[in-house]
Amino acid sequence: MDTKIVVYLFLLAVIAAGSGCASRPTESYEDVNNDSAADNSAIEEIEGLWLGTLKVQGGMEIRLLFNISTSSDGSVNVTMDSIDQGAKGIPVDLITYKDGNLHLGIKSISGTFDGTLKEDGNTIEGEWKQSGLSFPLVLSRINETPDTRREQDPVKPYPYSEEEVSYENEEAGIKLAGTLTIPKSEGPFPAVILISGSGQQNRDEEILGHRPFLVLSDYLTRRGIAVLRVDDRGAGGSTGNFSQATTEDFAGDVVAGIEYLKSREEIDTARIGLIGHSEGGLIAPIVAVESPDVAFIVMMAGPGITGEEILYLQSDLISRAEGVDNETIARNEALMKSIYSVVKEEQNDTLAAEKLQKLIMDEMENMSEEEKKSSGYSEEALEAQVNAQVQNLISPWMRFFLTYDPAPTLMKVKCPVLAINGEKDLQVPPEENLQAIEEALKAGGNRDYTVKELPGLNHLFQTAETGSPSEYARINETISPAALELIGDWVSEHTSDLEDKQ
Repeated sequence: MDTKIVVYLFLLAVIAAGSGCASRPTESYEDVNNDSAADNSAIEEIEGLWLGTLKVQGGMEIRLLFNISTSSDGSVNVTMDSIDQGAKGIPVDLITYKDGNLHLGIKSISGTFDGTLKEDGNTIEGEWKQSGLSFPLVLSRINETPDTRREQDPVKPYPYSEEEVSYENEEAGIKLAGTLTIPKSEGPFPAVILISGSGQQNRDEEILGHRPFLVLSDYLTRRGIAVLRVDDRGAGGSTGNFSQATTEDFAGDVVAGIEYLKSREEIDTARIGLIGHSEGGLIAPIVAVESPDVAFIVMMAGPGITGEEILYLQSDLISRAEGVDNETIARNEALMKSIYSVVKEEQNDTLAAEKLQKLIMDEMENMSEEEKKSSGYSEEALEAQVNAQVQNLISPWMRFFLTYDPAPTLMKVKCPVLAINGEKDLQVPPEENLQAIEEALKAGGNRDYTVKELPGLNHLFQTAETGSPSEYARINETISPAALELIGDWVSEHTSDLEDKQ
């Protein structure tokens, strides 16, 4: 079995600071923390910035930056940034350094690094472990934090107002924090709320060095449209338990955002719309049906079929893009069907976990030692690996996502809809999803919808070669100008129509 597909199959994030990573510590930090102070003087030898790159399955590369410093009282402070995932300042709970051997422990993401300082004093060779997986990681000393700005990232000062805002989802008992950008011309203005894709995202939907929502909000606000972009539950300034939330819960957060916009005098309450990317495109129709205040929706790579169908297609397409053979693809699909059957049919979490553990363990036993080694799995942490995979599979979000059919909801959407997909989207394949969206809107009698496949674009609406997720970080473009223009023109046209009717 091609081990690269195991990670896709079990939906396990290798390094996902704050985005679905198992939160169980891999060791007892309290037991060892007391011993770390003894070698604080030696830590001065490794003070500074250390950068390394994790090379994980699918050809993806993720940069980790450690900042090690000591204060005048001798205390040590260490933080970690996952640069390409937009996670910054993650506290490192434990540091020990003795005889050139460094150990770092990050409790919040169950991650550890063990390495040895080389003779040059500028290189630490070691191993990163997280959630039962292990990967080689070489840290190099650098003088300054890498510049993560992409070509399309806007540069201040902006020709519009930018305001940090927060509001309550009273029903859920949580606070949501975000950024509201407002044109400087005379209002009131049409407005959109940006809804992020799956996984815990910050307000910029930051992924692998790209900030799509920052670019999109800048583009739209320059065109006279106010934009609200928000941290997901438990991310950034927002509160709440992301791991126990479903797509329906996130829809409630969007409704709270609409109510907030209605309270702002700069916003035209009759021209509030939603733009959802990926899972956000699943959420937007739910909110449009629930709230009469939604004037229009834009679905960017939004699903039109069930999550289970999408995952089969996604696994097949990504596997082929990565050169996996047909036999392995067929075996993967058979295993996925067995796993998802358990998730759908066994509602008792304890019993479901037991059945899933057996399925996964049986599959692991069929892997050769070479396959296990190349995949990063370690025998001593096998239980932790499987447990992490199982907990992802039986999460409330996954249980909902697998079985939810968007079609009945789409049939009830009466406001204008723009549904777009990239031709090379391997995560939410365009042919099956756009066709299902169009059929549902037509069947429901919606009289104003546009469904379009954009040539050459991937799931993030970047201009791509294969569409594989392994390309995302390597592409400098954040969002294709053609996609931005299409969205901007459509929103402007529909908000102008609404203004004319008032």
